[in-house]
Amino acid sequence: MKHTLKYLVLAAFIAFVAAPMQAQVATKSTVTLDLAKKIAAKANAEAVKNKWTMVITILDDGGNLVYLEKMDGTQLGSIDVAQAKARTALRFKRPTKVFEDGVAGGRNALLALPGVVPIEGGIPLIVGDAVIGSIGVSGATSAQDGQVAAAGATALTQP
Repeated sequence: MKHTLKYLVLAAFIAFVAAPMQAQVATKSTVTLDLAKKIAAKANAEAVKNKWTMVITILDDGGNLVYLEKMDGTQLGSIDVAQAKARTALRFKRPTKVFEDGVAGGRNALLALPGVVPIEGGIPLIVGDAVIGSIGVSGATSAQDGQVAAAGATALTQP
């Protein structure tokens, strides 16, 4: 009986202490499949308009692949490159063009950063102050990849 009372008091204490912890669960925005399709559609439209074949990759805020589209005729190597550009943009919260420009300007130390692909075409997807995911595009020149990625990112601000 004495031990049972101790366990009941201990259980009540744990429940009392744990209750406020539930209020600390964060809510956050991230890329959904529906949003990823809208972003990819805008990017695809830009690529088609310019007659470029591309791989378009959309990641969520955790770096998980949400959507990948390989246009007919795109080289297979662009699948990995597009995903790597998207991961770089997400992890460093900046477009991959920043790294490309840095390397072109002589900052070769950027090449030593783990997980950096210093080639334009990766852009973080930002809503408010939060990075909710990223887009990575590969298949043409780096500037063209960047143009298509930027077109995709407009889905966050345009219908």
